[in-house]
Amino acid sequence: MNSSETVPESAGVSGPGARPATPQPFYWSVRRELWENRSIYVAPILVAVVVLFGFLVSTIGLPERRREVLLLDPAKARAAIEAPYDMAAIMLILTAFIVGVFYCLDALYGERRDRSILFWKSLPVSDRTTLLSKATIPLVVLPLATFAIIVATQLVMMLWTSVLLISHGMSPASTWTYVPLFRNSFILLYGLAAIALWHAPIYGWALLISGWARRATFLWAILPLLAIAFFEKITFDTSHFASMLKDRLMGFGPTAFAFTMHSVESPQLTPAAYLSSPGLWLGLLFAAAFVFAAVRLRRYRGPL
Repeated sequence: MNSSETVPESAGVSGPGARPATPQPFYWSVRRELWENRSIYVAPILVAVVVLFGFLVSTIGLPERRREVLLLDPAKARAAIEAPYDMAAIMLILTAFIVGVFYCLDALYGERRDRSILFWKSLPVSDRTTLLSKATIPLVVLPLATFAIIVATQLVMMLWTSVLLISHGMSPASTWTYVPLFRNSFILLYGLAAIALWHAPIYGWALLISGWARRATFLWAILPLLAIAFFEKITFDTSHFASMLKDRLMGFGPTAFAFTMHSVESPQLTPAAYLSSPGLWLGLLFAAAFVFAAVRLRRYRGPL
């Protein structure tokens, strides 16, 4: 029998005011994931450094281009000034998604491969707590880390642009007016939360494959999905499954935001439409089922 299921997570110590022998197992399980998987924050930081270097190179001749941009109508001027900041955010969000998927694919497979699962199962921490701590990384920790890195990156970009414009006798007000950092940060935090919840079944599926596959977790994660899509197309000449996969990757946008063409304003947030979307709750239901199945797998799976 799995010792992690028989030993209570908070084995109490007798006596009034005594503290648990194993305090906060969930908290320390999350800390353990951060200790063992530095790519969670190292990869986005490295991408941010590359983005900043590319931005610094691109600012050669910026004052002259800014004079030309300010002659355009407000919508086009805003789009031109915001473009580098939006691109930096997109690059880091994409990096976070890739890191989250590969982290989940290795979360259970890695501990079986290096046989550390024997040590972790000897601790008074249940499989449920372990899986929930692993699921917390892509759903909570990565979005928050990405948020902080994006805001810091954009702030450095804005400060450098301001210094460059001032050194050429120009006002930096256009940058701070068309790129409102506080408002954009709020929109970014909302967007990252929406993306994480929408991608929850992807992370749950990756965790399930990580606990089941004996090798090549990435191939086992994508090949069944591709096989189903090809089978449907060849057999029924339809693409419903492929459309579902595409929607699961990018479908959060139309429900979480209201985009208007030719507007100088940022996209409107629509949390009510997002939270009432059947796709969101259906995805969360599948994510919960995948995590539950991964918990059961970990209970009986041994080292490779």
